[in-house]
Amino acid sequence: MLKFLVVTGTSLGMLTAAVAADLPRAQPVYQQAQVGKAPIGKAPVGKTPVGKAPAPIVTKG
Repeated sequence: MLKFLVVTGTSLGMLTAAVAADLPRAQPVYQQAQVGKAPIGKAPVGKTPVGKAPAPIVTKG
């Protein structure tokens, strides 16, 4: 009787996992990329003159 219960419980657990693996999942909605708009001013690229680095930070202490 104990073997029957163990086999039944194991089979039910495997069946549950197999059914859960076949459930459909919602896919993300595709959003088309914007064309012709550049992120101007969003990144620090090109903010300093060419060949010149920002001034070093000097702390007193």
